[in-house]
Amino acid sequence: MRSIFVAGTDTGVGKTVVAGCLAKYWAGMGLKTITQKWAQTGVRANHSCDIDFHLKMMGKSRADIRDYRHAVMPYAFAFPASAHLASRVEHKTIKASRIKSSFRALASSFDRVIVEGTGGLLVPYDQKHFLIDIAQDLKLPVLLVAENKLGVINHTLLSLEALRQRKMRVVGVVFNNLVKCDARILQDNPRVIKVFSGARVLGVMPKARTQDELYRNFVPIAKKICEGLT
Repeated sequence: MRSIFVAGTDTGVGKTVVAGCLAKYWAGMGLKTITQKWAQTGVRANHSCDIDFHLKMMGKSRADIRDYRHAVMPYAFAFPASAHLASRVEHKTIKASRIKSSFRALASSFDRVIVEGTGGLLVPYDQKHFLIDIAQDLKLPVLLVAENKLGVINHTLLSLEALRQRKMRVVGVVFNNLVKCDARILQDNPRVIKVFSGARVLGVMPKARTQDELYRNFVPIAKKICEGLT
């Protein structure tokens, strides 16, 4: 069984898109695949819009995971904030043991479990711990997603440094072109990240008009992810 933690350099960098595309790729290979979101904030009705996107990419619906719903999203909060604050607003406690047990339950039933992180890399879930600490305990390899724009060099290098301090395996970095930016900056960012960090740059996702186009752009990256997990 191969599982992976999809982390971001910040919130809104395209983790959901990457996780969904990877889920579609693995499912298309005939692998029993599911995605997971440990702590979703800013949601109502106790369901994640991120998980919905993953399911849509795989051609599935909520009904297809009804037996695993509580494991897929152990914690959901209405307040759109960091997990530690959102849980505190609702007077709830996020327990690492619950997250780990939910992950292991999915891992025992599926060939692939893709965990999408919440926000950036160092998002706390209480006053002492980060969500990435749970991924570290579970020995999950990390796929880092970054938005390709001015400022991403600093965010990405800091994120990679934090992962390496924890001795976590980094599969590579995927860049998303989400906003208009000078082409020279967009081309230079991945190069500089590779030079300074030595991390494997898996590719750049250009803007796409449709989900089919989005997925086609992702397939070469998916192949490199699989190579990095062997």
